[in-house]
Amino acid sequence: MQRVPELVVIGGSWGGIQAALQILKGLPPNYSLPIVLVLHRLRDQEGNLQEIFERKTRLTTVEIEDKQQLVPGMLYLAPPNYHVLLENDRTFALDDSELENYSRPSIDVTFTSAADVYGDQVAGIILSGASSDGSSGLKYIFEKGGTALVQQPQEAEIDTMPLAAIRATPGCRIMQLIDIQEFLLSLHVN
Repeated sequence: MQRVPELVVIGGSWGGIQAALQILKGLPPNYSLPIVLVLHRLRDQEGNLQEIFERKTRLTTVEIEDKQQLVPGMLYLAPPNYHVLLENDRTFALDDSELENYSRPSIDVTFTSAADVYGDQVAGIILSGASSDGSSGLKYIFEKGGTALVQQPQEAEIDTMPLAAIRATPGCRIMQLIDIQEFLLSLHVN
């Protein structure tokens, strides 16, 4: 029997911003779980990702800081050029070690640490992207008993990342963005 997730981790690359906005815009401002979003970004670009998500969703959005505590109802964005790990005390750790899958932040790093801390109470979601980053992390979440969701490849702007995740985790659920949003809404506790 799968337990209800206490954490949602989402990864994406090319096309991932639009896909993430589509699923997150329908969530209420008092959403009952923390959501960690890892998007591949240009390493030397600050960008205004936080502003975009604050404007287009109703979630309180912050860029992750080292040792920050996870709080329900928050959308946490991985900062550029840092891996994001979750610690056993449910805080974040930022790490600037080597690139993984040519990326920093790496989706795999965040997904794996989330599964180590939350076990079967984490839901991992892979969205559109042009690399295989996230596929081994999603597989690890699934092996730990967590929920593994992948955006329908035909719907993704770039299907490389969803296809890699499906190959790595044949037991994952393949869903359209509207269905992923419905799944997230089903986890919300008033």
